[in-house]
Amino acid sequence: MTKLESVDFHFDIMCPYAYQTSRWIREVRDRTGLVVNWRFFSLEEINRQEGKKHPWEREWSYGWSMMRIGALLRRQSMADVEAWYQCAGQALHVDGHKPHDPAVARHLLAELGFDPALVDQAIADPSTGDEVLADHQRVVAADGYGVPTLFFPDGQCLFGPVLIDPPTGDAAVRLWDAVVAWTEFPHLYELQRPKTSADEQAIGETFRPYLEARDWVSINRGEVISFGD
Repeated sequence: MTKLESVDFHFDIMCPYAYQTSRWIREVRDRTGLVVNWRFFSLEEINRQEGKKHPWEREWSYGWSMMRIGALLRRQSMADVEAWYQCAGQALHVDGHKPHDPAVARHLLAELGFDPALVDQAIADPSTGDEVLADHQRVVAADGYGVPTLFFPDGQCLFGPVLIDPPTGDAAVRLWDAVVAWTEFPHLYELQRPKTSADEQAIGETFRPYLEARDWVSINRGEVISFGD
């Protein structure tokens, strides 16, 4: 199997599944030298209900605005946007804080050693929204519908893997090899494990911090998290 040197990882900071998968892909990167390019995707937009505003039409939109901050940091380096995603993701999905609150976002930036004013700079700069939208539309053009979505150098994209207990060590690399092997079969569309009641309970416990910290109503469409107005 040909060793891949890079992958594009599309995420929305608000998505608990994408956060868990990002922990895994970073472990793969650290063990294999894989280059991870961090890209965006908006669950607010893909699941927008008819008649509701687009996220870019609001003064502040939860995931969208967080990714606009990420877009500004990505101009500096992939390492900077990764640090932002990791910090904000842990704040929401592990610690149960509200990084989608502008005041909390400023505090997290300061913790990372970044200027808290980046929050206001990102929102004042319309081109940050353009960057988020361009990444988002790339997934939509490939008939993607959620995150995590991976894009491979040959143009193939896969949704997933969807998990709540990201493997580490050699197991993380074995999962990566299995994901890469999937791309050998372009007409293999779906392989899914049914969720038992025990699985649902484990998912609920893993996502408890996120569920308690969110300020929106989620609509589950498959594994996609949608947002209210």
